[in-house]
Amino acid sequence: MCRSIKKLRQPDRLPTERELEEAVLQFVRKVTGYRKPSRANEQTFHAAVNEITAVTRHLFENLTTR
Repeated sequence: MCRSIKKLRQPDRLPTERELEEAVLQFVRKVTGYRKPSRANEQTFHAAVNEITAVTRHLFENLTTR
């Protein structure tokens, strides 16, 4: 696990949109090896960030916690 990606699950609140986007961006950077994608890969890179953010938001909205 990338150490710079912080845990987003909090007992009292959902992560903010900014927290989600920052964590997802770090994840995509880590798995692709790109700090900033080339022009040829930019659209795909940002599409992945958007898709993973949406899936992660869905995950948090549907988790059952105690």
